Amino acid sequence: MAAWLLFACGTVGAADTLKVGSKRFTESYILGEVLMQAGAPHARSEHRQGLGNTAIVFEALRTGSIDMYPEYTGTIEREILKQEAPVSAEEVRRRLAELGIGIGVPLGFNNSYALAMRADDAKRHGIRTLSDLASHPQLRLGLSHEFLGRADGWPGLSRRYAFRHAAIGMDHGIAYDALSHRQVDVIDIYATDAKIEQLGLQVLADDLRYFPRYDAVLLYRLDVERRFPAAWQAIQALQGRIRAEDMIRMNAAAEIGGRSFAAIAGGFLGHGVSGTGGKEAASAPGLRGKLFDGDLWRLTRQHVFLVAASVGVAVLIGIPLGIAAAFLPVLRHAIMALVGVLQTVPSLALLAMLIPVLGTIGMLPALIALFLYALLPIVRNTCIGLQQVPAGLRQAALALGLSRRQRLLHVDLPLCMPVILAGVKTAAVVNVGTATIAAFIGAGGYGERIATGLALNDNTMLLAGAIPAAVLALLTQWLFDLAEHAYRRIQSFPPASGATDK
Repeated sequence: MAAWLLFACGTVGAADTLKVGSKRFTESYILGEVLMQAGAPHARSEHRQGLGNTAIVFEALRTGSIDMYPEYTGTIEREILKQEAPVSAEEVRRRLAELGIGIGVPLGFNNSYALAMRADDAKRHGIRTLSDLASHPQLRLGLSHEFLGRADGWPGLSRRYAFRHAAIGMDHGIAYDALSHRQVDVIDIYATDAKIEQLGLQVLADDLRYFPRYDAVLLYRLDVERRFPAAWQAIQALQGRIRAEDMIRMNAAAEIGGRSFAAIAGGFLGHGVSGTGGKEAASAPGLRGKLFDGDLWRLTRQHVFLVAASVGVAVLIGIPLGIAAAFLPVLRHAIMALVGVLQTVPSLALLAMLIPVLGTIGMLPALIALFLYALLPIVRNTCIGLQQVPAGLRQAALALGLSRRQRLLHVDLPLCMPVILAGVKTAAVVNVGTATIAAFIGAGGYGERIATGLALNDNTMLLAGAIPAAVLALLTQWLFDLAEHAYRRIQSFPPASGATDK
């Protein structure tokens, strides 16, 4: 157990690495890559992309798991500092400094929140502003989950405009498809989203001026300048360099042109922003290219490690717990209730709770979460298997002079081993799928592709992550079936000729 935790801690990252984080939407991925590439010539750098929502990324910054990430002034005031009214830049800087965090390097564009709808529907209903929208409660709103819960999002907006609409939550990446297919009528957008113009959407004016400005800036740990002086100087040179038009074109290059975040950032830093014409779109790799790209082996190693390590520790702890539950009725209900409750905690919620507790993102919280999810089938099957051992065999073993420990090792466990193996197999197969969630806190694995596919609404990228995970789940099940078959064959071998009774 200790060795496992030390290994996991070691994967979080070396202290001399500049760690750039980003949230789980296209623009944040691109800006994170721009920051990382700007600092890379001067310091060893890495981009921990798609770490989830504001709360997770900011907690990662506060605890030192990342050194900086791109953020927006309105989000800092309303969501991070929980200010309902505008505050001065000096007050924002002072309050962040108390947490060891700085704010600076304004990148040059404002990416405000807004609501948008199909232009033909807006014209038919005569809707141009959010106040106009308030008089049409029959329209269906599809809002991103973060927007639904943010202090500067739907709760405050609905109060300001007295909205009576029903709102459903959906991932920001698929909201545009839902709108274009008329599954919803209104969605929340970012002002620099590439698909606003492509789909011909009507952006509704914020006539009551609810939304603050969302100027893109950096949040960074105050020790970054001392630890990475040359890289920090290069990153500061980005101040004011990214116009709103540049950001829209870069977002379009990813979402429409199919270019990678790394290529887009490299193009901006080295040769300016490239367009999104047919030549770029034609060069976008298909499923085969995305499936077998240079990251496949790295993602496979990470995913296999997440599953093998978490299930391995769950076996070491779960089997003894199952034994205790089987032979100690006074503890049985408590043990089964505990592992059962752990199974019901939503995976993203558990990961988010573990980050402030452990003070880190990445492998360690992911491994602990997966370990907790693997316990239930192992503990339950061990307990059930032991309870199914015939009482007569137990009594015969004791009558032959075996101690209770010897009976457990030589009679009970061998007889119920197929049931225990079935529980371990279930835990392993389930964890192959659950491990994809770990990418949202920087733990890697096939979930990286799934998170990117969700951000870009790229079904090909989603498949490039889902297919290897499905193949790994089938392979895991096949290996356990082989192990169970081999165990049954060993158990069925007749005794050696010299061991027969006289």
